Amino acid sequence: MKLYLLLSSGGGVSRDAGERAAAMKELTAWFGRLGNALVDGGAALTGNVKGVSSDGKVTGGARAAAVNGYMVIRADSMEAAIGIAQGYPFLRGGFNLTVYETFKDG
Repeated sequence: MKLYLLLSSGGGVSRDAGERAAAMKELTAWFGRLGNALVDGGAALTGNVKGVSSDGKVTGGARAAAVNGYMVIRADSMEAAIGIAQGYPFLRGGFNLTVYETFKDG
């Protein structure tokens, strides 16, 4: 099995505490259904981001700012990883996932 990095972008978080709690409950349930396919549930990312170029120059991270979270999963193939990603409950809330295959086996 390979490890896949899922990068989240877009979407938004409700200001309503009840809606946020319900969304987190749904996410926790999805994580539970993934079982051992879930390697790292990841985290939401803050907007504090910088870029470092090949010459070491540090810049504002506007290019990377679109990424707002990550997860790591294991799957037999890219197609299987995409199938897992398609079940991500926050897709309905306008979030998007980008699936990257890593060189690491899991």
